[in-house]
Amino acid sequence: MTQIIFLPHAEHCPEGAVVEATPGETIMDAALRNGIEIEHACEMSCACTTCHVIVREGFDSMDESDDLEDDMLDKAWGLEPDSRLSCQAVVKDVDLIVEIPKYTINQVSERQ
Repeated sequence: MTQIIFLPHAEHCPEGAVVEATPGETIMDAALRNGIEIEHACEMSCACTTCHVIVREGFDSMDESDDLEDDMLDKAWGLEPDSRLSCQAVVKDVDLIVEIPKYTINQVSERQ
């Protein structure tokens, strides 16, 4: 099993969390299975950016994002070089450290 360490996030996991992931599943699947309710407005179909995460460690162990994911990520709030959509980022056999951004683009637009 692979470990995913989720850094503290005020809403989703205030204390942070360490979860077990099975190689081949997505970061999103592992999070949801462990009670970390990352937003996923498009039901994990790679049609929005609400599940955007930043992979702080282990980024290079995953397959590269495809063009569709890259196009979606271009619209994400707080995009960084190690950003991924958690519904598309498949875990391998390397532990990850993941940060859930403070906001999603949905939350930013709702506050304006």
